[in-house]
Amino acid sequence: MGLARHCVAIDWGTTNRRIFVIGADGELRERIADDRGITAFRPGGFDREIAALRQHYPHSPIILAGMIGSNRGWIEVPYIPCPASLTDIAGALVRPAHDVIIVPGISMTGAGRDDVMRGEEIQLLGAACSGMVRPDALVCHPGTHAKWANLRGRAIISFRTVMTGEMFALLRKHSILSDLLGAEVLAGEAFEAGVRHALDHDDLLAALFSVRAKALLGNLAREDAASFASGLLIGSDIKIGLEDSDPLLSVALIGDPHLTMLYAAALTVAGRPCQQIDGEKAFLAGAMLIAKELA
Repeated sequence: MGLARHCVAIDWGTTNRRIFVIGADGELRERIADDRGITAFRPGGFDREIAALRQHYPHSPIILAGMIGSNRGWIEVPYIPCPASLTDIAGALVRPAHDVIIVPGISMTGAGRDDVMRGEEIQLLGAACSGMVRPDALVCHPGTHAKWANLRGRAIISFRTVMTGEMFALLRKHSILSDLLGAEVLAGEAFEAGVRHALDHDDLLAALFSVRAKALLGNLAREDAASFASGLLIGSDIKIGLEDSDPLLSVALIGDPHLTMLYAAALTVAGRPCQQIDGEKAFLAGAMLIAKELA
């Protein structure tokens, strides 16, 4: 998959940033990851940072995706509504400076729901348009704000966000459970028990408090508390994501391999087949397809 020239694609999130330098042959030349997400910049800081990037990569178009185009980022770029394809996104790119392109996010309104995404759409559509997933698929992107998207004809026709990762982080840092949730989350018996409970019950808030009660009463080992609580949250997440879906339909999991592994374990408990796709590869595929549109 060749490009007219090399480019720089930046996945710019709230707390983290990943910079990818892609050669004209479509191969990854350089990868930089840092903690310079949008919250790391004060007013006026984005202009200086973009100028520095422009100077560092003087001959490459820079494609910016994610929260950099939000109302908390550099320049707010309007969402495009579902259904949205990669062609639709490419047609709504914003060019605030020479060879600097901001990718729009996607919005959805309907069925009593309003939802938005920025950044994940590059991975989801990149995977679909490059053949990593089927043109029609149920896709889950685990993360701070997990996304469940329905794809039809390589377009996102609907999606739903679940605040699973953020909720676990808040519980781990700021809740009465914080002293119990420090251990690594493992996809073992405790995790699977949490998933099963969430799939069989609609009592997430009560079940989360039970993590403390179980530990106090000796019915849950402290080292298993984080895995059990994560299982409750991810089980609740997939219960929402699988709602009204074809029970025989495989789920495509796109994202960080550690997270997709946990979601795959939860889906196994739910009896649903799935495939795992590295989110970085999906992002690069989407970014390269957008870069080709710029040629």
